Amino acid sequence: MSAKRIKERMSGNEAVAYAIRQVEPDVMPAFPITPSTEIPQMVSTFIANGQMNTDFIPVESEHSAMSAAIGSEAAGARTMTATSSVGLALMWEELLLAASNRLPIVLTLVNRTLSGPININCDHTDGMGARDTGWIQIYSENNQEAYDNYIQAFPIAEDPEVHLPVMICQDGFITSHAVENIELLEDAPVREFVGTYEPEEFLLNPGNPVSVGPYSVSNYAMEARKAQEDAMVRSKDVILKIGEKFGTLSGRSYGLFEEYKTEDADYIMVIMGSAAGTAKEAVDELREEGVKAGVLKLRVFRPFPEDEIAKALSGCKAAAIMDRCESYNGHGGPLAQEIPAGLFRNHVNIETVSYVYGLAGRDFRVEDVRGIFRDLQDLTENGKTIEQFRYVGLRSKQE
Repeated sequence: MSAKRIKERMSGNEAVAYAIRQVEPDVMPAFPITPSTEIPQMVSTFIANGQMNTDFIPVESEHSAMSAAIGSEAAGARTMTATSSVGLALMWEELLLAASNRLPIVLTLVNRTLSGPININCDHTDGMGARDTGWIQIYSENNQEAYDNYIQAFPIAEDPEVHLPVMICQDGFITSHAVENIELLEDAPVREFVGTYEPEEFLLNPGNPVSVGPYSVSNYAMEARKAQEDAMVRSKDVILKIGEKFGTLSGRSYGLFEEYKTEDADYIMVIMGSAAGTAKEAVDELREEGVKAGVLKLRVFRPFPEDEIAKALSGCKAAAIMDRCESYNGHGGPLAQEIPAGLFRNHVNIETVSYVYGLAGRDFRVEDVRGIFRDLQDLTENGKTIEQFRYVGLRSKQE
């Protein structure tokens, strides 16, 4: 049954902080860092005003924040935190421990580039850098999705088939600080949807003592890694189940990705985050001009939906693969590596071109998207040789 919807105007940070108040986790350790600082600031205000019953733990660093989150989650408390950029990098060691200990912590990541050069604006360097830490990663296009994704994070993480930490990502400043119209849900339906966290095993249970994070000898460590991988694979079905259930509640269903005008598309752009809105605007213009363009907006990056993406792209002539980070391998970012590999394994033979865009907050415009689709047309229709890896919006030497 659908819940009452409340129309409001909020920034992405406000929307996530509001969702945190509604979910009311037991513990939130956090350390401020731009552009996610507002989230713990707002949550601590909610707590001080008596609007939620969460223990807020101010710590001396992001490493300490994730260490405290691991401790509280292991003790049986539903726990979340927030960070950005080098804050996530400082958590690196602890991110791996949270995942290997199978602790369903939720982290809201406001994406910001990693230094250097020193910069505080948006790209996906931080989240992509943590892609192999064992965390589920879900990306948001806009403020509404940041709110919706956060509410879905806990039932995904805590599902017995999963029991892995979840990272909910949104683009720094672009969504975190920009105000948009949004539909909120009432508190009671959100809390019913999320439910009560009842861990099967936890430290503060004297009747059933357990050890968390013990040294693992070689005879057992590899099996533990495989168990993590199996849980990550199983999480795809859980993400889809929770996304459908959330749709019944809110009227907004979610899958592994969104297909925008791809049914008959000759050319498809694969992209994540807020820039998907720019891509959709360009596609609308191109459709009016008779160009069969479409957008595949990737929502779930981990687990990586390789087979599903390959199927979605199988009917097009060419795809542009868009990375908002650089892997320094000479041919693009993470998507530029994983998507063509998935196409190959699924025997989908289409042209692909890899692009890096929007690094450190560089503008990504509708005209840029149109130019990329022109590249794909030249490649397939005019036989033009296209450089297979290119930067978008790069300044010339003269500039």
